[in-house]
Amino acid sequence: MLSNILQKQKMMRKVLLSLVPIFLFAGYMYGLRFLILVLVVFPAGFAAEAFFELRKKKKVTEAVFVTCGLYVLSLPPATPWWIALAGIIFAVVVGKEIFGGFGRNIFNPAICGRLFVYITFPKFMTAGWISGGNFGIDAVTAASPLEVLHTGGTLDLPSLLFGFRPGAMGESSIILILLAGIYLISTKTASWRIILSTIGSAALLTFCLDLAGVHGALATVPALMSGSLLFVTVFMATDPVSAPKKPVAQVVYGILIGTVSILVRTFSLFTEGTSFGVLIGNTFASLIDEILRKKEK
Repeated sequence: MLSNILQKQKMMRKVLLSLVPIFLFAGYMYGLRFLILVLVVFPAGFAAEAFFELRKKKKVTEAVFVTCGLYVLSLPPATPWWIALAGIIFAVVVGKEIFGGFGRNIFNPAICGRLFVYITFPKFMTAGWISGGNFGIDAVTAASPLEVLHTGGTLDLPSLLFGFRPGAMGESSIILILLAGIYLISTKTASWRIILSTIGSAALLTFCLDLAGVHGALATVPALMSGSLLFVTVFMATDPVSAPKKPVAQVVYGILIGTVSILVRTFSLFTEGTSFGVLIGNTFASLIDEILRKKEK
């Protein structure tokens, strides 16, 4: 029955496969909280896309499961289920279907949903951090690593590397994210140009701001390992639909995302800036492609 309404997408399955270890780690860290959000987000996201696509006599794409997975992993573990529900419906309907469905959206749908709930429900989305582990049984409220850095605190780098610290449910384990990135690059599912240019520009700007003693600037290494920079770069900035297609354009696009992300982190009231970076990058992706295409002629 499901196969009759579901459009198979090999590339999307590779992304889902790369997310499996991160899902398992999030389940270990946050237990029932994570499970509840998964059980709310996936059926709602699928139903939202099915409502639009089946009316047009089209199939639901497997990409919707990637959107649901990335969206739920980008949430704080203490996010109320009704906020998660509102966000995924916004992600699919406004971020994707309003443009005509898969392949026509100009923004990454998961980023749209994440920013929608982040801006609409700031009290919940900036205070939902807890320390996980042991399936969330002993979880207690704690500050996120970026909040600690912004208040002048220090961080334990091994904890950042292995993921045993507060944060969004999918951004914690740097090792698992890097392994996923290697897999996606090796299978030609994600652009290495986008990943390297985004991380490289973010690292360079962070270092320069810190070196210059700019107020609000963070130490380079812990800043890169904190927040959602690596997670968003590997899984969302590389979205083949909303990213540029030309190689040089992908480098420019990555630099734009990395630069905007760090500027927002440093100078705005928002602790995190990567979602804004990708949104701005998506906005100009087609224009960057077009400008560079004309220059090559």
